Amino acid sequence: MTDLISRPYWYLRHGETDWNAQGRSQGRTDIPLNATGIAQAEAAGLLLARHWRDHAPIVRIVSSPLVRARRTAEIVADQLAAHGAPRFEVALDDGLKEVCFGDEEGKPMGTWYDSWIAGEYTPPNGESFADLRERAVSAVNRALEHEGVPLIVCHGAMFRALRAAMHLKPNVRLPNATPMWAEPGPTPVWSLSALS
Repeated sequence: MTDLISRPYWYLRHGETDWNAQGRSQGRTDIPLNATGIAQAEAAGLLLARHWRDHAPIVRIVSSPLVRARRTAEIVADQLAAHGAPRFEVALDDGLKEVCFGDEEGKPMGTWYDSWIAGEYTPPNGESFADLRERAVSAVNRALEHEGVPLIVCHGAMFRALRAAMHLKPNVRLPNATPMWAEPGPTPVWSLSALS
């Protein structure tokens, strides 16, 4: 099992999509941001522009290639640049794609989700939580191998997998477009703080 490199990073889940609003399982289905999601991404970018130096300056942005994450990352990069930060090009990493929910994609989120996180169930044609955790950690580690603090723009299930890797309770929902500061501590348990 791969461990996270013990270096801090920023994490941002993408803004809202219509499927988020409808409570549908998205997974790898490439659903765009809706108007609310665009506004959320703009607000998150402004928040990061005002406060990112309070923790550590962002030196690069790495995103999932799925359009909802990539567009969120681009909006944040625009906001940062408009408020005095460098203009970051958004790097894409296929390892940051959302989990594949297989046959559950497009359906309402069901009671299977808790069992999936517990490792007791994997949707047909889907990805196990253990496999997602391994992939998520490997992708974030690629971003952490370079000097300075990255902003990872990604997905909700990916963050649950990263929470597990940070020795935190995994099944905690991260609201759309909420910047999170992730920092290793003196024990294996990391600390997370939302920027507000």
